[in-house]
Amino acid sequence: MTSSTGTAFYIKHKALPGKRDAVRAVWEKYARGYVEDAGAQLAYFYCYDDNDPDTIIAFQLGADQTMVQDFVKQPWFQDYQTETAALLAGPSEFSTLTPIWVKGVAS
Repeated sequence: MTSSTGTAFYIKHKALPGKRDAVRAVWEKYARGYVEDAGAQLAYFYCYDDNDPDTIIAFQLGADQTMVQDFVKQPWFQDYQTETAALLAGPSEFSTLTPIWVKGVAS
């Protein structure tokens, strides 16, 4: 895959102590079904940080930048943000990335 055929998006959430599973439950409630069916997302990883029991990393690989725009335009997104904000220790970290080389995903 070259940079002209896709985009990646990185999100890091720092949950309040002991609330990481609660953040995941909110993600499961609102986002998982959408992610499973979203055609623009070529790959999606929802991960727990092995070195920090309160950190979640989500990494997405998409066909283009509309995958992020489409996600935040979903009718449930505001409720998702409100519920997760109450469980987070601070603002989440977001970064858009340009894939230069990817193994295992057809472009």
